[in-house]
Amino acid sequence: MTASVPLMLPCAADEIPATIDEAHLRRMTLGDRSLEREVLEIFARQTVVLLGRMAGAEPAFAAAAAHTLKGSARGLGAWRVAQAAERVEQAAREGRDSAVKAPIAGLEAACSEVRAAIRARLGHRDEC
Repeated sequence: MTASVPLMLPCAADEIPATIDEAHLRRMTLGDRSLEREVLEIFARQTVVLLGRMAGAEPAFAAAAAHTLKGSARGLGAWRVAQAAERVEQAAREGRDSAVKAPIAGLEAACSEVRAAIRARLGHRDEC
């Protein structure tokens, strides 16, 4: 029998969530520091790859990439990234390239912030 880990939602909209929800990350990695490190490194690389592919992409692709990032971000407690990715998804439903530009810029900023936090946490200077 396996225990399920509840999905902890971010705080209220009027509160600014931490860059990475430490308690959520610890729960999701079962307190395993090496797994935590691996998950953070993979997420940092994933943000770079998907944001690079989103640049100039059709809205449908941007929405799909944002959806992937949203799920990954929720898995490790990067709530701002998840929220920004959701805004890209919503904007992409309009189907116009111009509708997703500002939300993608917001997602890029949120991802950059998380990558900086990951670099600091893991002691990386020029990676992620």
